[in-house]
Amino acid sequence: MLFVPKQFTSGRDERLKSRKKIEQLFSDGKKFTLAPFRVHYSFHQSEKTVLQFGVGVSSKVFKKAVDRNRVKRVIRESWRLQKKLLVQELTLHPGQLNIFFIYTARELPDYKVICEKMDKVLVKLPGLLFKIS
Repeated sequence: MLFVPKQFTSGRDERLKSRKKIEQLFSDGKKFTLAPFRVHYSFHQSEKTVLQFGVGVSSKVFKKAVDRNRVKRVIRESWRLQKKLLVQELTLHPGQLNIFFIYTARELPDYKVICEKMDKVLVKLPGLLFKIS
């Protein structure tokens, strides 16, 4: 059996699945666009550090569920490998951070491009959350 280091896993508690939280994120949260993503996020101070994220892909753009699932899988994998940057920042500023990525491009993504863009998002986000220059 292969064991993956804990820092690179993406567990059930990290998924943003609650309809109530997602609706609150879209209504009260903030957003920015960094092609091919529109990123919605909200941060609330709390004693416990919680990081949850979700991914959405338009069914109007990608008609086939196979294509939508592939896009989401690539984005989740990129997140899983690069979220460590954000987790380290959250240890300094404990709170609950909810993030939702919406894929806005009209073509199937290349994994390398998604990784580069995800890195840019994860570098930009702490500056927006914690007013770091």
